[in-house]
This record gives sequence, structure tokens and C-alpha cells, in this order.
Amino acid sequence: MLEPKRVQRRRVHRDKLKGNAQRGHIINFGDFALKALEPKFITSRQLEACRIAIARSLQRDGQTFIRIFPDRPMTSKPAETRMGKGKGALDHWVAVVKPGRILFEIAGVSEDRAREALRRASHKLPIKTKFVVRRDYQGD
Repeated sequence: MLEPKRVQRRRVHRDKLKGNAQRGHIINFGDFALKALEPKFITSRQLEACRIAIARSLQRDGQTFIRIFPDRPMTSKPAETRMGKGKGALDHWVAVVKPGRILFEIAGVSEDRAREALRRASHKLPIKTKFVVRRDYQGD
């Protein structure tokens, strides 16, 4: 008789942040975007702070697209804990960002307003970023 296979829990290791973004490096939805220039883990709290900064700056005009999602769990062990005894508990969620990745896109507003909104969002991030404009954008 066949025995059932043992199910092993998959422990998530930290990625190497080498190389440039292979996907998500082209503006797809909006006219203006914020592009990452450095590799880093972006936490869900940092993303939410950026979203709020953009929303307040645009005052409900235009449309904002968030192109990254924090889908990687990060664990940590409590302070002053001895080594061993397994992997730490889930602490927070992060998005893996590599250079060239589009983080946010904005459509339906002027270039000046989009530049200001994305500048405010960039101050909330731990990486260098760049404001980019869609190639076929025609200003009003």
C-alpha cells in the first residue's frame, strides 16, 4: 500500500536583489510614473504612506495606479532571544523592488501636479527614484 507523501512547509528565504527589473519597467496605465533606481525591499507601510501622499496631493483628481504589491512575508525573532528554536514569527510584508521597476503611475492630471505628487511620494521611500513620462504623451 502506498504511503501518503509528507507535506513539507516551505520556508521563504530572502532573495538576492541582484540585477535589473525584468518585468514592470514600462509605463502601461498612466502618463507619468515613479521609477526605482536602486534595489530594496519596500514594506507595506511605506507603500501606504506613498499612496496617502499622492492622494492628498492630487485631491481626488486623476487616477493613481500602484504597480507593486507586498507579497513576501518577512519574519523576525523577538529581541533578546537565544539562537535556535526555529524560524521567527511573521513580522511584516515587503515587495521586492529592483532597479527600473515602475512603482506608481498617474493619469488624468497635468505634468506639474503629477511631478509634485510623485515627488512627495518619493520622500516616503528608502530608495532613489526618478520621475518618468510616457513616450507618446502629448501635453495639453
